[in-house]
Amino acid sequence: MVAALPSTLVLVGAGKMGSAMLDGWLATGMAGPGITILDPHPSADIAALADRTGIRLNPPHAEISPPEALVLAIKPQSLDAAAPEIARLAGAGTVVVSILAGKTIANLKARLPQARAVVRAMPNLPASVRRGVTAAVASRETSQAERAMADALLSGVGTVEWLSSEHLIDAVTAVSGSGPAYVFYLTECLAKAGAAAGLPEDLAIRLARATVTGAGELLHQSDLPAAKLRQNVTSPGGTTAAALDVLMNNALEPLMVKAVAAARKRAQELSG
Repeated sequence: MVAALPSTLVLVGAGKMGSAMLDGWLATGMAGPGITILDPHPSADIAALADRTGIRLNPPHAEISPPEALVLAIKPQSLDAAAPEIARLAGAGTVVVSILAGKTIANLKARLPQARAVVRAMPNLPASVRRGVTAAVASRETSQAERAMADALLSGVGTVEWLSSEHLIDAVTAVSGSGPAYVFYLTECLAKAGAAAGLPEDLAIRLARATVTGAGELLHQSDLPAAKLRQNVTSPGGTTAAALDVLMNNALEPLMVKAVAAARKRAQELSG
């Protein structure tokens, strides 16, 4: 995928997710001098990175030509204010990659009228440690080569799943976009349960964190389905089986279905 990386790229917004993506591009072979960052309030780390790698940071707009790739990583509510300045950068030969939650391909094309190839993507928080998962969907006009370029850019922070339809984005938001928070809450609950069982609170927290991260790494490295891994650690009549009887007979699965449905509904309400 390195061959598909663009030679010129403009990143609009270098906050947490934009910075994570930038680190991934540099690590996978993209040259700093081909990258331009537009951010009105860049962090000291971004300024230092730009100075060290030759990235152009906030040059005069008149000096920026439409790049091969334009990546939008600003806050969704900032799009309207930013669009007049960046619209000319979305040339006919530019792949626009947007990680703006709630902003549809139609929204983006309306604000960037010259844009043709538009990829809407939904990354998640583990992208900040290059272990994220990003779901993406491309406009009909996007060629295979342009899609490969977008894939190479998004792969810099984890795995990429391509969607057959944009309407699936809201469900993705509810599962993988919001999903890390569900895992963090599970960790909180496990730690509190450990403390309730008599463990010192700090020990319960350490055990819960290590258990969740270790189980996650096992899931990452194994080809087995989650259900099979669960079965492998559950001896009939044992302690794990006793705990799972409580979880599985007290509506954990229906509760998760309800939670994801609520997140999906809210994502639909925020779209536009």
